[in-house]
Amino acid sequence: MKADTVDRADALSEALVRSGFGPFYGTPCGILAPLFSAIEDRAGLHLVAREDNAVGMAAGARLAGRCPAVLMQNSGLGQSVNAIASLVVPYRLAMLLIVSLRGVGPDPTEENLVMGRVTESLLNSLGVETFVLDVRTDLAEQVARAQRTVVREGRAVALLVPPTAFGWRP
Repeated sequence: MKADTVDRADALSEALVRSGFGPFYGTPCGILAPLFSAIEDRAGLHLVAREDNAVGMAAGARLAGRCPAVLMQNSGLGQSVNAIASLVVPYRLAMLLIVSLRGVGPDPTEENLVMGRVTESLLNSLGVETFVLDVRTDLAEQVARAQRTVVREGRAVALLVPPTAFGWRP
């Protein structure tokens, strides 16, 4: 991995932990792999086989007073819609969803194109605020924005991660 990729992932993981996020649950994803490693090293990461199960575990952590984060690929978001729509949103179980954006440039994979097109609008229609991670700007401020929504407003928020954020290449 390139040094700048590791630095960006490490800076984001540090900002997440400093902002009080945790525990962290995730389903493996190539785009998020550097962030997975950085979070694992800094705070620990619970690997979960299915994204909807990770959302359910995060809901339990929220009920226990924690500020959980779930890392997933947007294809797994489709699998998680029911858990988000029937549990997270109506019961205001605030959490951070960190969702990689497969199916957007430079990811030309045919099977990811539809989810790439609908990820943001799907989350917004579920009542989950979204914003796209911009690694060229202050990562700590972006995390603080998410933290304000989760903690002050008591709502779920999604941080959308473009394929190139941590150096992923097709």
